[in-house]
Amino acid sequence: MTQRSGALLRSILEQPWALWWVQGRRLVRIEVRRNLFSWKASWIYFLAFVPALIILIHLLFDRHPDFQLADDTSVLAGIIQFYYLRLAVFFGCLGIFSRLIRGEMVERSLHFYLLAPVRREVLLLSKFVAGSISSILLFGTAILADFALMYAAFGGAGQDYIFRGPGLSQLEAYLAIVVLACLGYGAVFLLFSMMFRNPMPAAMLFLGWEAINPIMPSLLQKISVASYLRHLMPINVPGDGIFALLTVQTEPVPAWAAALGLLIFIAVVLAYSCVRIRRLEIRYTTD
Repeated sequence: MTQRSGALLRSILEQPWALWWVQGRRLVRIEVRRNLFSWKASWIYFLAFVPALIILIHLLFDRHPDFQLADDTSVLAGIIQFYYLRLAVFFGCLGIFSRLIRGEMVERSLHFYLLAPVRREVLLLSKFVAGSISSILLFGTAILADFALMYAAFGGAGQDYIFRGPGLSQLEAYLAIVVLACLGYGAVFLLFSMMFRNPMPAAMLFLGWEAINPIMPSLLQKISVASYLRHLMPINVPGDGIFALLTVQTEPVPAWAAALGLLIFIAVVLAYSCVRIRRLEIRYTTD
């Protein structure tokens, strides 16, 4: 047993980690530029920043008495809970991560990567990191803009709420939720882009699964991204009508346990993706 462990350790240490690190960094830079500075990403910018535009209009043309601060805080929580997590981040990550593999197959450019002297696992993880950086920058910046604009209208009362009240802790929670959402949805959609010629039907089924997940047994709830994220919300806004399904009260889970559970889910999905990419074949006559 000791000899096997020693051989495994030597095998790990003998891997060309420095080479993989250099290759990974270069791939990440290339993919981040393609994701953020392409006209094809314009609709993702719209998804991310349209709430900021609406809040700016609210800031310029509506009155903001101090007693309305609590209402606007709930509105901001609702925007993040229902719009970003259920729509914007979901479809934004679908657009970003699906293009990393399937998009390059459609453009007939992925084979250049596969023919290069780069391990496929390094290629996959580099693309995941690049997609994660792109989505986190977009949606993280959008959340910061929404938060700043929402409380700027209240002047001193808004500053007191942020710096002397629970404002900063809520902002940290929102940013952490967006980061985990981008990582979780990104890992799932990167896998879908390898499994399906058209990832959209699978993504729509996954969206339906995310919607009904709160009423599923606790074991099945773990096969979801939203099931972990809802335990991290600093303010829960009850939904009306069909949105009530998205706010079903479940057994509370500590924030650290929810974050750890989602990270384990992401690691499992990425590990399976690394297995899938080893068997990936490109047939341009059919793809």
